[in-house]
Amino acid sequence: MPNCDDLNDLTFWVWPESLWAPISFVQTYLESIGKPRDDWRQWCLSADCKVYQFIGEDNIYFYGIAEMGMLLAYLGYQPDDARSLKDVNFPTLVANCHLQFMNSKASSSGQVKPPMAAELLDHYSKDQLRMYFLSLGLAKKGVSFNPKPYNPDADAKEADPVLKDGNLLTNVLNRIIRSACYTAQKYTASTIPDLAVSQEIIDLVERDTLNYEQKMAATDFHLVIYALDHLIRHVSKYWAKQSKAAGEDQAQIEQLLADAFYAIKSILTLLHPIVPQSSENAAARLNLNDKLWDWQHIFKPTQFYMDDAVNHKIIDIPPKYDFFEKHASQLAELAGE
Repeated sequence: MPNCDDLNDLTFWVWPESLWAPISFVQTYLESIGKPRDDWRQWCLSADCKVYQFIGEDNIYFYGIAEMGMLLAYLGYQPDDARSLKDVNFPTLVANCHLQFMNSKASSSGQVKPPMAAELLDHYSKDQLRMYFLSLGLAKKGVSFNPKPYNPDADAKEADPVLKDGNLLTNVLNRIIRSACYTAQKYTASTIPDLAVSQEIIDLVERDTLNYEQKMAATDFHLVIYALDHLIRHVSKYWAKQSKAAGEDQAQIEQLLADAFYAIKSILTLLHPIVPQSSENAAARLNLNDKLWDWQHIFKPTQFYMDDAVNHKIIDIPPKYDFFEKHASQLAELAGE
């Protein structure tokens, strides 16, 4: 420790290899894609970069101190350096409380062993796990992870708690997109009507998108999931109400499709950081291009994301098509009911 603030002759114990691991990982990744290993410095010094580091709360005390000093050393800073530290993009540390397993503290070195990621993927999709873990609010409190397949006392009739937020995608959102696609296939020759979107949908999307953005910036990920839940369920209710009112009226159906696809493309943009592969697959079915993932275009009309808006058509989907899929084991269970 430096000889200041009465801290001389004290020893600060850390695992140093874990402190330089973030740099090593970035170097290795850059090398794997054919870029110079030293490009990692851009993430620390470029004005348009921001690094977030997710970490257990018990590790904050040495990562928050020792890692930052080690980072400066790697960047060539000296104790008497006249350069301003304002030029360094220090990582924003996002602390998380502990996740228990079946109401017990679990660790690889303890008696209670947590399931590994590969094991969990035998029961759940990546999308389901991401939605679930983000919903837990671990930044606020510790939570127990109680997956039904690992719970010997689980009631066969009770729902798996891990699937709750994933069901928002596999049930509710799938139904919205399917309904819009099937309706377009039947009434508009698989085209998305180029009409002004109803103010009710514009207001709903704008309000929940800005709420999402605020919560994401504050790393309140459980509130991000709540914002998505609010938007998706309200679009579902809007579709149910308006489709019933439209009946067989062609003009009303076209207006409903314009509203629905505007909401759907907005939802896909918001979901992309969480479930990228499924969001991209859904966008490909709607024949929308990669501008959809650029946040600066978030409120653009649906036609903005079409390569050829005049001749654009969605790709027809078969009956019961799932844009967001359940795990195969869950489908087997449903088939056995």
